[in-house]
Amino acid sequence: MVDKTIVFGLVLALAASLPTSGARAQAMETPARNAHIVDLSTNTVLLSKADDVPMPPASMSKLMTVYMVFDRIKKGTLSLEDKFLVSENAWKKGGSKMFVQVGDRVSVSDLLRGIIVQSGNDACIVIAEGIAGSEEAFADMMTRRGKEIGLRESTFANSTGWPDPQHRMSARDLATLAHRLITEFPDLYPLYSETSFTFSKIKQGNRNPLLYQNIGADGLKTGHTEEAGYGLTGSAKQGDRRIVLVLNGMESVRQRSQESLRLMEWAFRAFDAYSFFKNGEEVARADVWLGTEKTVPLLIQQDLDLTLRRETRTGLTMKVRMMEPVPAPIKKGTPIATLVVSGPGFAGAEIPLVAGADIGELGFVGRIGAAIRHVVWGQAS
Repeated sequence: MVDKTIVFGLVLALAASLPTSGARAQAMETPARNAHIVDLSTNTVLLSKADDVPMPPASMSKLMTVYMVFDRIKKGTLSLEDKFLVSENAWKKGGSKMFVQVGDRVSVSDLLRGIIVQSGNDACIVIAEGIAGSEEAFADMMTRRGKEIGLRESTFANSTGWPDPQHRMSARDLATLAHRLITEFPDLYPLYSETSFTFSKIKQGNRNPLLYQNIGADGLKTGHTEEAGYGLTGSAKQGDRRIVLVLNGMESVRQRSQESLRLMEWAFRAFDAYSFFKNGEEVARADVWLGTEKTVPLLIQQDLDLTLRRETRTGLTMKVRMMEPVPAPIKKGTPIATLVVSGPGFAGAEIPLVAGADIGELGFVGRIGAAIRHVVWGQAS
């Protein structure tokens, strides 16, 4: 087994740490009971705290209610102009309200704003009954769809986030859901940046505190119940970087506002994104034994983009691990090496490298000559 160290010049000098999606960057403390912060530009987790623990999400679970609607609009089975009938069940629901009236028919466009901006429990139930016939059936649909899109720790008992021991999500699942809302529905996601909505002559403001700060915030949803505490799933974009933040279990509206702003600013300030390799790029070359070519290019099959801590700019190493020389014949696309990324203070990463060309085997005379050169001069081929 042979390791070849790769020298990246200025890029290596800038690199510092590798908090990949499987790593944990825990330098920052938070009073939140549950936390998950991810840089979506590189899918790098910047902070995690009990982020895979199922928790009461309160109104943050309305993100899934909205996802169900967005998904149908995108597929063409529902439109913003469609209208749903308001039942007495929806009208009498307590908690945050959009203030719909029994017997009215309300457009999907207004109901979405009633959920996103006003956090209306009544609007959620109108949507649930309009799509599935009952809130219970809609909650079952939410749970099934959630599993399909990768929400591993999420089960839904209702459409609103109303307290229920069977209604649970993890902070990581909320971040996954936020990512999907942002990337799958670019035409509808801007609804999350609206700061106010008026319905039934009642104007209500968006409770997301990040929308009122100059940090590029454009979503998503707050939540609060006595059991859950105060929570927020928020997102902000600066340049090419987008940060999604999920916090839950805080003690007050004020703490939620201050902590979400502090951690969002920290995520942008303390880290930056670096691009090392693009999919299909040559990383190194391997010596070939008894081949028609002396070396074979080693290609990476994915983009290698890393979000790195700015204050630690040394210590990153990248090595190619392989058995060398590689015996011919070699078929293009065959995995023959591994790029190993390591450094102090973070988990490493191992990425397969494949042959970038077909390499034939030398004929009889060529093999004899190569063998003689190897004996006399120690050459590989």
